[in-house]
Amino acid sequence: MSSRERKEAEVRRMLETRHPPVPADLAARATEHGTRLLRRHRALRRALWLLLVAAVIAFAVWAAVAQPWATSPADTTPPLEGW
Repeated sequence: MSSRERKEAEVRRMLETRHPPVPADLAARATEHGTRLLRRHRALRRALWLLLVAAVIAFAVWAAVAQPWATSPADTTPPLEGW
């Protein structure tokens, strides 16, 4: 018997046996679980967006205060004395 035939025989045997009983409140529990997961994912997504907005605002404030694009004055030239 090949592995394919063995798998087919096992599937046939599983399908011929009596199916296990399903709990009566399975749909309600699945719905509650799905609702909880959706709520959790939505809250996580909102928190990440809030974190991203806060990071962008913090970067904008830092850039406005520090002005990293402006060149700093050169302190390497000697003083002009005795002219």
